[in-house]
Amino acid sequence: MMSTSPKAWVWRPALVSALALLVLFLATGAEASTGDKLPAFRECVRRCVEDRCAPDSRRPIHIPAYRRLLLWDCPAECDYACQHVITGQRLATDQRVVQFYGKWPFIRALGMQEPLSLFAYAGIAAWIFSAVFHTRDFRFTEEMDYFAAGGSILYGFYYTPIRIFRLDRPTRKIKSILKAWTVLCCCMYVAHVAYLKGVRWDYTYNMAANVVIGLTQNLLWCWHAVRRYRQSKAPWTLLPVLVVSWITLAMSLELFDFAPLWGSLDAHALWHFGTIGPAMLWYKFLLYDALDDLGGSKTVLKD
Repeated sequence: MMSTSPKAWVWRPALVSALALLVLFLATGAEASTGDKLPAFRECVRRCVEDRCAPDSRRPIHIPAYRRLLLWDCPAECDYACQHVITGQRLATDQRVVQFYGKWPFIRALGMQEPLSLFAYAGIAAWIFSAVFHTRDFRFTEEMDYFAAGGSILYGFYYTPIRIFRLDRPTRKIKSILKAWTVLCCCMYVAHVAYLKGVRWDYTYNMAANVVIGLTQNLLWCWHAVRRYRQSKAPWTLLPVLVVSWITLAMSLELFDFAPLWGSLDAHALWHFGTIGPAMLWYKFLLYDALDDLGGSKTVLKD
């Protein structure tokens, strides 16, 4: 049994105290974002809650079941609506878009407050499972790597027509199309996983399926980028073409496979390294695209 000297017990609390004082010294105060400090925003939320959230309200806010599942209640609906009311007013008077509670006034889709971040989560999951698989190669880690990668590619395929053909628009017909598209993509993913897991673990089929899905969405983005560039002449609209070209070149590294240099660096590792740049460019495109969409809208958008 190890013994601890009295000096050690005195030194450890002293170190903790010193670190705590250092943290308190370096800490700074945090302020709310500009948007939620605006008197007009706070008054909008207050009036909405009083007029439409009271039990005896004559005009109560109707909240669909799918939004209730995501815990949207009446005050949250008022807060969301007022963010876009204030944003629309600021854009109409040539003022800049401001943040609310540390976030931009995102346009929700099917109750999802930040739908593009779902795309980010799909990518994060894919790369995490890829890292786990490359760290230790087991059947389970291999399956999770393939399923997560397929899910990420299919989610990109799912999101592409939503943005290109504006299936997030709040009309009854478009909502029906979006629901059907969502169900179709979910069924496609379930069928893909079920075939690989329950019928046959086929590497050729898995690769072919991912290539077809990825190529389809890449062609859609290139078509969309060229079409928008012809309309606006804005250089940033061509970023998808650059991203697609870059990823295609990076993937071609897999065709020139070679024995790993220094026992570690092979073509597959270079392919992973080559995807860093396109991810940064794609994020920049999504940012420009969202800001351009907000700048072009003068009305309150609801899902």
